[in-house]
Amino acid sequence: MPSGYGPEHLQRAIKFTCRYRHQTYLSLSLSLTHTHTQSEMGSRSEEEDGTSTSESLLLTATDGNQSRSPATAVVVFSTLVAVSGSYVFGSAVGFSSPAQTGIMDDLGLSLEEYSVFGSILTIGAMVGAVMSGKIADQLGRRMTMGLSEMFCLLGWLAIIYSEVSWLLDAGRLLIGYGIGVLSYVVPVYIAEITPQNLRGAFTTVNQLMICIGVSVMWLIGTFIPWRTLALIGTIPCLLQVIGLFFIPESPRWLAKIGLWKDCEAALHRLRGKNAEIFEEAAEIRDYTETLHQLSETRVFDLFQREYAKSLIVGVGLMVLQQFGGVNAIAFYVNSIFISAGFSSSIGSIAMVVVQVPFTLLGVLLMDISGRRPLLMVSAAGTCLGCFLTGMSFLLQDLQVNNGFSPILALVGVLVFTGSFSLGMGGIPWVIMSEIFPINIKGSAGSLVTVVNWFGSWVVSYAFNFLMKCSTEGTFFMFASICCLTVLFVAKLVPETKGRTLEEIQASMNPFTPS
Repeated sequence: MPSGYGPEHLQRAIKFTCRYRHQTYLSLSLSLTHTHTQSEMGSRSEEEDGTSTSESLLLTATDGNQSRSPATAVVVFSTLVAVSGSYVFGSAVGFSSPAQTGIMDDLGLSLEEYSVFGSILTIGAMVGAVMSGKIADQLGRRMTMGLSEMFCLLGWLAIIYSEVSWLLDAGRLLIGYGIGVLSYVVPVYIAEITPQNLRGAFTTVNQLMICIGVSVMWLIGTFIPWRTLALIGTIPCLLQVIGLFFIPESPRWLAKIGLWKDCEAALHRLRGKNAEIFEEAAEIRDYTETLHQLSETRVFDLFQREYAKSLIVGVGLMVLQQFGGVNAIAFYVNSIFISAGFSSSIGSIAMVVVQVPFTLLGVLLMDISGRRPLLMVSAAGTCLGCFLTGMSFLLQDLQVNNGFSPILALVGVLVFTGSFSLGMGGIPWVIMSEIFPINIKGSAGSLVTVVNWFGSWVVSYAFNFLMKCSTEGTFFMFASICCLTVLFVAKLVPETKGRTLEEIQASMNPFTPS
């Protein structure tokens, strides 16, 4: 036994390993390997200076309870900086609707040309999503967010100074690429820095800021020129770039690349100078060391039995989120209200009034109710909203109580919007950031994000054709998919509230290092 290591250290290592019953991949031999390695790096005996470096934060755990860690100022500030990228996301999505008339008039664009401008955002986002995981793994979470904002800034500037359609489209494409990367890295970064008891609520702030970005663009875009609106879109980009200099890198990413001291320092900043981080640091260390025994995966390596459950849950939630009709309603809500015989301006304002408070409510309930119950309630509400909207168009076609159908359409859209904002908007991203182990998180996160953006493109492109075939049938189809979502969550989606990322990932992805 190396100097300074007695039976009590071995007992503590065994106790820590056994504490996490799901983490069966941890072994006593790994703990002893850590002990031996640390001693070779110069551990000093207790007799020499009264302390032992075997107490290294990244090697030992205490019996302290970390389940109720507080939200420190650094965690709050870091989250606010990260979700500035989410606001950029929302601003980009919300820009095209209020700017449409001004851009078409000033630049002489046809409806088809403007449709290209609007939809090219999702093409850029898909390209960004493909690359997001690898970029975040290679450059780190902070630098990836900064790089994404550079693309967004260039895109907004191209739009501001556009005099021809190709420059306008190029700017929109650049913004799409930037938000495609941000849509992956922001929730991942927040999940990796927050304590387990606050992770759900903090990660859902991502969706709240997207909603606020969309809503602000819708509201102020009614009163100001489109170039000024694009200039306002650059403000959150600049705020995030500046803020990134003052926040710590993800401790789990630092551990992944072997920067253990930096990982310790980041945890101390995030949890507070006097906080006990022994247990969390030890868990990150042991989990990361075990994963290092596995090779880094590529996208095709994801389709293995040990990752099947995580992949099904992550991809399934994104498919169901998009094919439930959210972007059909978000992109074409004005035409939906006009078709239903209701005022589009009043309907849009009503959506803004509903969307933000319900998203905020979802943030507050996330770590109280848990992910699964909130998801099922949210999916059931979207099902009801689509069903009511479909019924309004059915009554209109049958000419039954025709004066009632516009109100029913409004109620249906508002029920859908409020319910989606409550859980289905943000929770799939929270769960995506929690369920994949660090060795596949880059590839899996890219795949899941691409699926989400591809679904967004399919629904937004096909919606008008579906409406021509059968308006009520389109919404009844969305209602059926939302109903399927409830069953999917009940049967397959795990509850992740109050569990560490390592516990969640070990329970969903059992593997044995060779």
